[in-house]
Amino acid sequence: MSGDVATSPAGAAAASPATLPPRARRGVLGATLRFIRQHPATAAGFFLCALVVFAAVFAPWLAPFDPNDQHIIDRLAPPGGDYVFGTDSYGRDVLSRILYGARISLLVAVSSIAAAIAVGGTIGMVSAYVGGRFDLFVMQCMDVLLSFPSLILGLIVVALLGPDLGNLVFAIALTAIAPFARIARAPVLTLKERAFIEAGRALGFSHVRILFVHVLPNILSEVLVMGSLWMATAVRTEASLSFIGLGVKPPTATWGGMMREGFENILDAPWLSVWPGLAILVLVLGLNMVGDGLRDATDPRMRGES
Repeated sequence: MSGDVATSPAGAAAASPATLPPRARRGVLGATLRFIRQHPATAAGFFLCALVVFAAVFAPWLAPFDPNDQHIIDRLAPPGGDYVFGTDSYGRDVLSRILYGARISLLVAVSSIAAAIAVGGTIGMVSAYVGGRFDLFVMQCMDVLLSFPSLILGLIVVALLGPDLGNLVFAIALTAIAPFARIARAPVLTLKERAFIEAGRALGFSHVRILFVHVLPNILSEVLVMGSLWMATAVRTEASLSFIGLGVKPPTATWGGMMREGFENILDAPWLSVWPGLAILVLVLGLNMVGDGLRDATDPRMRGES
C-alpha cells in the first residue's frame, strides 16, 4: 500500500522538492502572508499606523524644513516646488509641520490610553474582586464619569488646568478611565469564582498576587483590544481640543492646531486644513481597523467557535 503511494504520480509530485514551499514561508514570512490573506483590512490598518509611526520617528530626516522656520516671503504658497504641501500664513512648511505633528498625536494617544489602562484596569479589577458595597460604590463613581461626553470632560479639565501637553494627556486619560474600569471588571466577576483562583487563596497567595499574576493575564487581551480602539478616540479628542485652542501651545506643530490656523484661510488656502485633516483620517482609520481586527481575533464568536 505504501509502495503504491510512493510510486504514484500524485505522491511523486507531493514529494518533489520543487513543489515544497520555501523555508521562509514556514517562518515569520509565511505567518505574515497568511495573516494578510485572512485579514486584509487589519493588515491595511497596521500599514497605515506603521506609516504614521515611521513619519513621526524619522521626522527630523524626512522634513525638508524646520517646522517653526518662517519664510514670510513665501507665505500661503500653494503646494508644489520647494513646498510639497504648501506653506501657512507664517510661511512655515506644511509638510514639515505635519511630520512633526504626528509625534504629538502619537505621544498623547499612547500616553493617555496607557495611563487609562493602568488606572482604570486596576480600579475595575480591584472593584470586582472585592465585590459587595465597595464594588457598587466604585461603579457608581465610574458611572458619574461616563455621564460626561469625553470631549466635554476633557474640555473642562484642560480649561481648568490650562493648555499644556501634560494637562492634555491627563484630561484624555481621565475620560477613558471609566470605560476601562468597566471593561476590566466584567471578566473578573467570573474569574474570581474559578477553581484556580480558589486554589490560590487556599495556598495562601496574597490578593495582590492573585490579581496581578493570575487574573490580569486572563483579561489583558480584552483590555488591549479596547485600548487600540480608544487610541483613535484619543487622537480625535486631542485634535478637537487643539482646534479650539486648548491643546499644546503654539508654535508646536499639532494637527488640530494646524486645522484651526487653516480655517481662517479656508477660502484662500484650503490645503492648510486639508492636509492635517487627511493625516488625522489616516491615523484614526488605521487604529480603528487594527482594533476591529484584534477584537475579531480574540473573540471566539467572531472566529466561529462555540
